[in-house]
Amino acid sequence: MNKISEHASDEADLRSAREGDGAAFTRLVEPLRGELHAHCYRMLGSVHDADDALQDAMVRAWRGLAGFEGRGSVRSWLYTVATRTCLDLVRTRGARALPVDLGPASDRAVLADVPLTEVAWLGPYPAAGLPEETAGPHARYEQREAVELAFVAALQHLPGNQRAALLLFEVLGFSAAEIAAMMGTTVASVNSALQRARSAAAERIPSLSQQRTLRTLGDTRLREIVAGFSSALERGDAGALVALLTEDVTWSMPPLPHWYQGRGPAMEFAVKVPLTTCGDWRHIPVDANGQAAVACYLRDDDAGVHHAWSVSVLTLRGDRVAAITSFVGADHFPAFGLPAFLT
Repeated sequence: MNKISEHASDEADLRSAREGDGAAFTRLVEPLRGELHAHCYRMLGSVHDADDALQDAMVRAWRGLAGFEGRGSVRSWLYTVATRTCLDLVRTRGARALPVDLGPASDRAVLADVPLTEVAWLGPYPAAGLPEETAGPHARYEQREAVELAFVAALQHLPGNQRAALLLFEVLGFSAAEIAAMMGTTVASVNSALQRARSAAAERIPSLSQQRTLRTLGDTRLREIVAGFSSALERGDAGALVALLTEDVTWSMPPLPHWYQGRGPAMEFAVKVPLTTCGDWRHIPVDANGQAAVACYLRDDDAGVHHAWSVSVLTLRGDRVAAITSFVGADHFPAFGLPAFLT
């Protein structure tokens, strides 16, 4: 379908939706659902919160359709509704964290670490379905760059209005004037929020994105690294694992609060916990946050199966692993279309 016929079809669906045609409304919003969900994740740092926000935004959009005057595109209007919905959630639920945000690294392996349930933890994101290009001329980040762990974690340190302004301008490419209209504020306020957000985020976002690193490595070398990481854990091979790590590697496991930095502490943890005492592992490569990752399954001898345990996201520097973020919990698996256990 060409652009002219697409526009005519959208206009017809918009008229029908305003008259109460739910199917027409679905046709309007469905092509945008994936990118809107990613936007909600960037704002909120959680797939589950993004699910809630998107569902709420769609209900708000349907109920408020009569108020859409058609001065802008349906897409920009839906982003307005989704952004305001997320800002409401930011105010009520607060920012999400990683273990590195809570305190210094542990020098020795903590064997009796227990989940810290009072913290709202950042979660992983299944980025495989992200659209390749949805941004306007002001965008500075690729869609997949903007779901990388470092980027989303940095956003959590920004107030809601700065977070929204940065995403709408530099990820989605809306103009300052469009953002001002979306957020019910002035262009001057948007520009001020952008300036503060850029300054704060620059301190936390690496200059080299994982997307650039992955392109430099190439698919073959990337598969070798992921396979090597998985194989080392499954064989309990400390030597093979340490060979994959940078000297300053970090390893964290939300919702467990303790984390490790440097080969020595990270490998002491690895040897005392996943390589020996945990038992038998199996792994499935996945795409999480646009980065190399593996879904980890741990053997339950009584049940005779491997149960979903964690989604481990690997942050690479060159062809070495500079950070391992193991998101512990079977509740992460459904979003990736992964089974709860392996036989």
